[in-house]
This record gives sequence, structure tokens and C-alpha cells, in this order.
Amino acid sequence: MKAHLMFKNEDFDMQQPLPVHEKELMQDLELNILFEAMSRGDDFLVDVSKRTILSGLRDPERIRYRQDILKDCIHNPFAVRDIYNISLESMRNKRKYWLGIFTRHPGAILNSSVRMLQMFVELLKKLKSIADEEADHFESEGFRQFFTMIKKELDDEYFAAVQRHLMDLKFPHGVLVSARLGKGNEGDQYILRKAHSGSSGRIQRFLAGKPPVFSFYVNPRDESCSRALSDLRDQGINLVANALAKSADHINSFFEMLRTELSFYIGCLNLHDQLLRTGSPVSFPSPSARQDPRQSFKDLQDVSLILTTKSRVVGNDVRSSNADLTIITGANQGGKSTFLRSIGLAQLMMQSGMFVTAEFFSAPVCNGIFTHYKREEDASMESGKLDEELKRMSSIVDTLSPYSMVLFNESFAATNEREGSEIAKQIVSVLLENHIKVFFVTHLYTFARHFFKKKSGNTMFLRAERQSGGVRTFKMAEGEPLRTSYGRDLYEKIFL
Repeated sequence: MKAHLMFKNEDFDMQQPLPVHEKELMQDLELNILFEAMSRGDDFLVDVSKRTILSGLRDPERIRYRQDILKDCIHNPFAVRDIYNISLESMRNKRKYWLGIFTRHPGAILNSSVRMLQMFVELLKKLKSIADEEADHFESEGFRQFFTMIKKELDDEYFAAVQRHLMDLKFPHGVLVSARLGKGNEGDQYILRKAHSGSSGRIQRFLAGKPPVFSFYVNPRDESCSRALSDLRDQGINLVANALAKSADHINSFFEMLRTELSFYIGCLNLHDQLLRTGSPVSFPSPSARQDPRQSFKDLQDVSLILTTKSRVVGNDVRSSNADLTIITGANQGGKSTFLRSIGLAQLMMQSGMFVTAEFFSAPVCNGIFTHYKREEDASMESGKLDEELKRMSSIVDTLSPYSMVLFNESFAATNEREGSEIAKQIVSVLLENHIKVFFVTHLYTFARHFFKKKSGNTMFLRAERQSGGVRTFKMAEGEPLRTSYGRDLYEKIFL
């Protein structure tokens, strides 16, 4: 049995490596806030959410498959949580019943496997009950496929057969084993035989007669003989014990994968509940092919800021943009970094199959999301800030592929304006030539002015709004780069 709730035809791989730039993404986009909201203190939910979001999908069809499943989860949260709790119950009970797996004795393995399978049967019955009652309320391909599988494979005949076999494997009438004499008159070819079913009447059993047998009894105090009989019994049931252990392990693997795949959706439900309480917009984005540069959104908000303030925050709009390069300039503390973070978070959430905090969001998928943010100087640096920035840029370039996205936040400002602008101009030009999408928050006027003068159709210029008197709206509007970032406003606010 396969859940297939993350991919249409494959399991979710918890062993997949995280991106090499995981640390930078976590720090620059403040992803720990998002993961904490999704997990509610559950470390396993953190791990699944991190691997899912940081290793995003690159196929719009796969994204939509996951989106449809998440929509079903949002519409049927109680049923989904009930299924998830069944998988958790399986994990808890496993610790009680799976003790025999750590021994080599077939008898212990068999007994442990029987107990495990009895426990699994009860859980599978609960799962079947949910499928019978709730399947009609789900519309996604993933859940329809899941419930169809449950109903088909877990019918009444299946449960009756399993229960019958489990009763037989308890050997209420002893173990019937056949063997042959091997070399040196040692026992060989031990085979477990099926005991008499007891279904025929007394007369038929009497007329059938009994095969000739030789019997003997063991003194209860004869430990050596008891051990010898136990060894004979173990050899007879060895194959059955191993087969049963594999069956138990198969069902256990199903519940483990079910727990893993549902963990992502449970995290999304936890996040969705918190966002709704703030009144923030929540919608499912529209992904497009990576060759399509068009991007648009309405009231896009920074989910990390929403979760921190626990309230609705200022959102931004972009009606329609074919830009490969977006340069954001304007007033200090005008919301530029927050806007940049909202772009990165929305892209990651979209490509993992999640909703985003916007009334509408449409963007092409990308092959990877990278961040290059300014860092505060610290004592551990072995060289200057500019050298450190260039080294980080070099490591990003080593990993980049066409149709990736790079978010720059005040990069290359550790030197003078002219040199920083030239470095930024050359790096961005090469990135654009290799089909890399760039968002660049900067105070480097010469750099921004260079691309503005080019009048290229694939560049968009946004500016943080500033009203008269220095009031910040935290809105980004299309506008020509200005020489000033209005640092005087901050000086007057702080000192005057």
C-alpha cells in the first residue's frame, strides 16, 4: 500500500539532502518563524516542513497536484487530523509490540509479529471506517486515489482472512512440523504443516483415521530436552516467522510514510489557522513554466512579519511584470527588505504546494532560490566585509543553474559607491545573460541608474513610498531611482 499524498506516483524521500545554501535561506528569509508556526513545537513537523519547502517542486503540474490535496485538507481538517492520529497511534504502539524484532529467535519474532499485526489490523479498520464515511467529501486526485486504494485492499474479506491466519499462528493446538533425516541422522528440511482445520464432522475425522505416530513426554524439569524441543520448534516456524515479520514491516512502513506525508499538510493546517486569526489574505498561487517570465500579485504580505506581529501587515501589488531584473530603491526603513523577504517566502511556499499570504499570486517556477544579504561585521571574519560578500557570491555562482532566482539585499555596499555599483552591475549583467531572475534592494544609485538608462523592457524599478513629512507607507510603487534614501528623516526622528 502506498499513500502517494505528496507525489502522484512516488513516495516522499525524507533522506533527500537539503540545499547547500540552507543556512543562508533560513537566516535571510527568517524561515524559523514559519517552521515554528507550522510545527507547534513538534520536531518531526519541523523536519518534514523544512525538507518540503527548501526542496521545492519545479513542475507546475506537481505543484497543482499537491495544492489540490491541501485544499481538501483545509475543507476537511477533522478527517485529515483523524487519519494523522491513526499513524501516530501506530508509531506509539510499535514501541510496545515490536520487541521481538531485536532477537534472532524465530519464536519471539513470530509472537511479536502477530501482536504487531493484530494492532495494525485495528488501526486499518479505523482507516477503512474513515474512508467509508468521508471519501465523498474529498475532491483531489491524491485523496481519491488514496481512499480508493483503502476501500479496495481493506475489504471485509481481507480482515476476516487476516484474523483467521493470526489465530492459527498462535498455534492453540501446538505446532505441527515435518522433517527428514539428513547427514549424520540430523534433522533436515523442517517444514511447518497446517494443522487440522476442524471443519469436518466427528464421523469424517473418525473414518479418516490417524497417521501412525510415535509419542513421548518430556519431564518438566528436563531443561536440556525442553531447549532441544524449542530449537526444533524454532526451525519449523523460522520461515513463517520471517514472512510474518516482513508483512508487519510492510504495514509499518505504510503508516510511517502516511505520517510523514500528512505531517506536511498538518503543518499547513496549523499555519492556516494562525493566518486566518490575523485576518491576513490567504490564496493558492498560480505557478507557470520557468520559461514564462510573467509575474503578478496583489496584497502580497510577509508571512514571517504576520506571524511575529500576529496581525495583518501592509501588502504590495505588482499588476503584471515580465521583468528578469527588479531593482528596489527608496527611503530607509520604508519596507524594502520586508518586501524582498515576502517575494522569497511566497516563491518557496508556492513551489512546495502551499498557499501564500496574498489575495493573488502568479509566478514562474525557478530551479532554486538564493539570497545574498549584507552581513554585520563580526570578530570571526578573517577578511573585510567586501571580501566576505564576494566569497558568498562565488559560492552561489557555483550552485546556480539557469532559471534560478537570486535576492540581493544591499549587497556590495561595503566599499565606496562607485566600486560597489560596478561590482553589482557586472554580476547582475552576467546573471541576466544566464536566465537568472534577480531582485535587488540597493542604495547604490550609480548601479540603479545604469540599468534605468538602458530602458530595457525586462527591468522593473520599484521605490519605497515616502509621504510628505517623511511618513513611510511601506508600499512599493514603480518609480525612477533617486539619489537620496532620506537618511535625514531617521536622523530627525531619532535625535530631534
